[in-house]
Amino acid sequence: MVDMIYLSTLLLSLFLTLSLIPILKSMAGTLHVLDVPNERKVHQAPVPKIGGLAMAFGILCPFLVWNPSDRVVTSIIIGASVIVVFGYLDDARDLGYAAKFFGQLLAAGMVVGKGGVNIVSTGDLFPFLSKLPPAVSLILTVLAIVGVTNAINLSDGLDGLAGGIVILSFLCLSYLAYTLGMTGVSVMSLAVIGAVFGFLRFNTHPASIFMGDTGSQLLGFLSVTLAIHVSQGSGTISPLFPLILLGFPILDTLSVMMGRLMKGKSPFKADKTHFHHRLMALGFRHSEAVCLVYVLQAFLVCSAFLLRYHSEWILLMYYLGFSSAILGFFQLADHRGWRISQSEYYEMRMKGVFRKVRDRHLIIRIAFPCLTYGFIALLMVSCMGFETLPGYAPLVAGCVLASVLLVPKVKSDWSFWVNRLFYYAAIPFILYGVESDGAAWMGETARMLYNGAYGLLALFMIMTLKFTRRKKGFKATPLDFIILFISIALPLLVGYEIKGINLLTLSVHLIVMLFSFEMVVGELRKKHLFINRTLAAMCIVLFVRSAGAFL
Repeated sequence: MVDMIYLSTLLLSLFLTLSLIPILKSMAGTLHVLDVPNERKVHQAPVPKIGGLAMAFGILCPFLVWNPSDRVVTSIIIGASVIVVFGYLDDARDLGYAAKFFGQLLAAGMVVGKGGVNIVSTGDLFPFLSKLPPAVSLILTVLAIVGVTNAINLSDGLDGLAGGIVILSFLCLSYLAYTLGMTGVSVMSLAVIGAVFGFLRFNTHPASIFMGDTGSQLLGFLSVTLAIHVSQGSGTISPLFPLILLGFPILDTLSVMMGRLMKGKSPFKADKTHFHHRLMALGFRHSEAVCLVYVLQAFLVCSAFLLRYHSEWILLMYYLGFSSAILGFFQLADHRGWRISQSEYYEMRMKGVFRKVRDRHLIIRIAFPCLTYGFIALLMVSCMGFETLPGYAPLVAGCVLASVLLVPKVKSDWSFWVNRLFYYAAIPFILYGVESDGAAWMGETARMLYNGAYGLLALFMIMTLKFTRRKKGFKATPLDFIILFISIALPLLVGYEIKGINLLTLSVHLIVMLFSFEMVVGELRKKHLFINRTLAAMCIVLFVRSAGAFL
């Protein structure tokens, strides 16, 4: 039952966000929530900043269905609702910092007063003080909540940046809460992950929608309150765990504010001195700067996970060392006038070589057909690769097949998106079945050939991506880094196997299949026809298999 709550929450938050964004985007002008470019922003045209409202519905609505009895979770939901209201008003009317701080203080007071989320211990930092006085605890907790809420808010300066930082943190929070038996925290973390993934579909560079203060403040508020609750409520995890987990946006905000104060400016006066701005000033492209921040945040998330049971002094020294390295790098770069110029050799010579090969169409003529038919063949083999199917499989396969045949006739514009959704639901199900319940014919040799086929498919995928001539096909984005990080780092950190399933193998297979699907769809002009036929063939195979087993 609990596993079903986890899965349903993740999917519901994802699909709610994906569904609401196009609707709210069309209403952005009416709602007066457009981000107009100015001298300190990197976008050139007005962009709807309604993504935060869509994420809020995606995060909070599953809990109306689930109706949790957890006092802490309920208080966090109420506090988050306050943040959303003030954030939306700020996006629509520009409330100013005083009103924003008031809303954040009100939300923090709700969580501290009603939910009992408090920083009551600092571990062995002060051995003579096992428990903080109530007044100190209250001030420190509110300061941490308001500070991190604004830190995430201020980190939202490039497409996909704040969402990526937060989703990496919540992956760690969700798993830790699961291992500690904190079901409410784990479910809420999964709701955030689903909503942010749905949002990043529209927010990767170049973004068609922003999250606005509604989204960035909501994500900051949820990340810090849940991190404090996990660390203070577990009894085993270090109280400094949140500092490492959310350390990059904290460091960014503190360094920016200190820099403004040292120049005699208001710490709240916006400028272009954030780390992501400074990376772009060094010569990194937009997506490269985002990926570098992702790498640093992923490093801190892994560090927080691995050091969660260590001494507070070790965590503090580690964070100070990390901070010194980051600040020292930027200081040295500014002092010496470094600028990362794109390699002239690469630009002039290597691109020339690739251009000659690409112009002859030799590699793409081989790679793309191999990718297309290899994807179809491997998908069909996977449909035959697991031993037993659930009893509802014939009904589901039959319904999907009927949809494939009928939807194009009823509403042709819907066909692509409906069938694409079926793919994303079916492929993980099929690959999970192969790993958890392999067919009798899938012996050691067959398994080796099966795994090798994924390696070949990945090779054809890379070749197609490199030598394609299409400008509107599949493009790699910083979101892909997050997907790769999750798929590789998660099995390495939590263990290769869970209940006999090799997580690393499953992750690699899933990435190759889904990325191959996206690339084939992006390259083909008649994408509707390809999707319909392949999905129909998959449904027929599954229907025949399951119906035969049933009979």
